[in-house]
Amino acid sequence: MSRKGGLGRGLGSLLPIGEIGEDSSIYRELPLSAISPNLNQPRKAFDEEGLNALSASIASIGILQPILVRAVSDDKYEIIAGERRYRAAKRAGLDRIPALVQTADELSSLERAVVENLHRQDLNPLEEASAYQQLIDDFGLTHETLALRMGKSRVSITNSLRILQLPPSILSLIGQGVISAGHARALLGSPDRSFQESLARRIVEEGLSVRAVEEEIRRERESVVESVDKEASERKVGKPNSSKPAVVLELEEILEELFSTRVKVDVVAKDSVIQKGKVIIEFASLEDLERIYKLIMAESLDQQ
Repeated sequence: MSRKGGLGRGLGSLLPIGEIGEDSSIYRELPLSAISPNLNQPRKAFDEEGLNALSASIASIGILQPILVRAVSDDKYEIIAGERRYRAAKRAGLDRIPALVQTADELSSLERAVVENLHRQDLNPLEEASAYQQLIDDFGLTHETLALRMGKSRVSITNSLRILQLPPSILSLIGQGVISAGHARALLGSPDRSFQESLARRIVEEGLSVRAVEEEIRRERESVVESVDKEASERKVGKPNSSKPAVVLELEEILEELFSTRVKVDVVAKDSVIQKGKVIIEFASLEDLERIYKLIMAESLDQQ
């Protein structure tokens, strides 16, 4: 049976099913003073208006769903999921809160926090990508392993992480919710960081749709290709014997598609056999060079 798309695991992986008091989870009323937020909490922004509304509700009818915590010492606990309820309870003046205490290491704690927030759609695209990157950096997970643990496809994880390749100014707009994930993915279609930033400003100022951004990217790339073709034609004038073997031309096309920039393969042939040569990869800026480097390293890691 093929795996369905989407989150997959859901809250069923977070909240235990069975009798209260099982070894895997224990229901307790914990003092707020004994609970601390998870420093690795993927969600960084908490809506003040929403928190105030939840606080008023808790003050009126109490907390309907326990938070999820893990014990870090005999009388200290760290939140796995439910920090919003914890914050609202503090605002409401509560001194204790219902909690499910589970046994979880640091990886499981962060993993469950990511799953819980994604299930509730509380993470913006930047927070989601940053959380995935944190799991990869801190625990050495591959894209494939992370996808299996999150219940997502490898492509979905990789596409989310690609957002982090955008310039800081654009990442800030994504974090503020001004630019959507669709806009961000469209902007990645251009390797030119300056063009990405100028187009991002137009998204904000002119309200460009994702389709409109994709069209702008297409035009920009066509313009670059035309410029490269013109340059190549000019270089070929007077050099009828400078044609390359078909296999080299095909390799250039493959590399250009991979790196989204112009790639030139120069070869030295002797008796119709390629002996040596060099590969030239063009980049528009230091940021673009860093992007190409990350692509090369990603391909290298995938081969390991």
